[in-house]
Amino acid sequence: MDTSDLFRKLTCGVKFSPKNNAFLKRKHNADKREPPAKPAVKLEIKHEDDDSENEAAPIFPHSPLLLSEEEIKDEIKSEEEDDGDGDQNQQKRLRLMSPEKRKRYEAFRVKQLRNVQQIKVKKGAIAVPDPVEGFQQLAGEPYNVSNQLIKNVSECGYRAPTPVQMQAIPVLLEGHPLHACAPTGSGKTAAFLIPIIHHLKKPMKCGFRALIVCPTRELAKQTQREALRLCEEINLRTHVITKVDENSTDYGLESRKHYDILVTTPNRVCFLAGHDPPLIDLSNIQFVVVDEADKLFEESRNSFREQLDTIMAACTNPCKVVAFFSATVTKEVSAWARDHMPTRVRFSVGAVNTATDLVDQELLFVGNESGKLLAFREAVHKGLTPPVLVFVQSKDRAQQLFTELLYDGLNVDVIHADRSQRERDNVVRSFREGKIWILICTELMSRGIDFKGVNLVVNYDFPPSTISYVHRIGRTGRAGRRGRAVTYFTKDDTTNLRGIAQLIRKSGGTVPEYMLKLKQSSKKDRKKLLQKAPKRAAIRTLPAFEMQERARKKKLIAQSKAKKEGKSKK
Repeated sequence: MDTSDLFRKLTCGVKFSPKNNAFLKRKHNADKREPPAKPAVKLEIKHEDDDSENEAAPIFPHSPLLLSEEEIKDEIKSEEEDDGDGDQNQQKRLRLMSPEKRKRYEAFRVKQLRNVQQIKVKKGAIAVPDPVEGFQQLAGEPYNVSNQLIKNVSECGYRAPTPVQMQAIPVLLEGHPLHACAPTGSGKTAAFLIPIIHHLKKPMKCGFRALIVCPTRELAKQTQREALRLCEEINLRTHVITKVDENSTDYGLESRKHYDILVTTPNRVCFLAGHDPPLIDLSNIQFVVVDEADKLFEESRNSFREQLDTIMAACTNPCKVVAFFSATVTKEVSAWARDHMPTRVRFSVGAVNTATDLVDQELLFVGNESGKLLAFREAVHKGLTPPVLVFVQSKDRAQQLFTELLYDGLNVDVIHADRSQRERDNVVRSFREGKIWILICTELMSRGIDFKGVNLVVNYDFPPSTISYVHRIGRTGRAGRRGRAVTYFTKDDTTNLRGIAQLIRKSGGTVPEYMLKLKQSSKKDRKKLLQKAPKRAAIRTLPAFEMQERARKKKLIAQSKAKKEGKSKK
């Protein structure tokens, strides 16, 4: 590395000019001044101490790294030459620095690390802990995470922390409230499970001590599986509420069943907590984690804002830590966090509300609704690499598409809210095991569900919002793997077309210029689309008259059966 490369590396992001460089400015002013006439003054300057001058005029006046040029050269050169002993030599050099220099050096290094990992920390009321660069770093001071937990993290396949884990784990280990936003598939689940397991340490018979709220049962089950892996030989007990009724007594203090971590959907825990008397005891909760917070705060029939108030009222521990995690940020979530978590730490990874750059995205115009089925069958004919996720807007359309593709001889299945919990669990398990190649689903599966190696996501029906689009295509391109997403659109899907086209452009994709020049839709239209899905033609290849004939025959058969049953009763 020559001098120019060294200078370029150490001054990355710094702008030099005579106006902001004290050394150049002083030199420029000195050239303008006439030399002093008194020799005594010259003699005094000649014998002045050089150390104070070097500290007052550093090479990089705007950098916190206040070292001399020779020291910086020696340090970087030694870091490049050292392989195994690099860390020891760096620690030795840090010990030789003065406390002020060491503090500025560490601040500069942390800032550089956050810039490289695209961690953007918002200013708040408390000092944000420094990110960790490796899981082994957690075993030392000041965190003292157990060796067993570090071993479990390694055995679960986590080699190095992702950006969200780098920053979120230290924040929660220090017990600060947190609002974190990171892309889909970035490891948010482990980011909150590791601190929770560390703080709980061992099983205790005092009821639930950690509560994780998820929008769907599938995501809750997935979180439980990850917690069980990380709790290996630590023996913390994780539970998911499956059935609730007024006779339930499994969750009180006097219950024979004792758990440590509760993973649930909001409706079920609210039912138990809101009963008189309460059927669940949450007085010892130390951590409350809301996963996929933006989904839970969407406007719906059962407002999660009221449910969250019920949950918070049941968690009476004044020292509890609240954390929000999501891949996107909405105004509703930010407003609630601002009012109820004033001392929270806020940070985001990468650009907010954008798709990951690991997904190759495509917008395909299909003309009308019948063109979608033709386009999908053409893609199958060309060759699809399973597993494939296909998103539609409603349960009825999911069943219709399943019926059509089933008779094409494809290994396909469907999952939606009308199917029983056992059927949904079986479908998810079969899809994970590779027994199902194409899975048709609704928005139910777009939040948090982690399927390993999904190669293609097809948005058969256009997403109702850009946030929905981000979460849908986030089912592929996870954990560093590349993926592909294709979105079908018709002439009736122009409300969000411009916004999604801009999002694809931001993430490095290519879209036609006319899409970017479309007129922006009104806020009223976008809100209406969120509240009610547009009417679409049924997914079928049979002619309308044949469908009517089938319906007429079905009706006649039902009437005939009713007459026979009436006669038999007489």
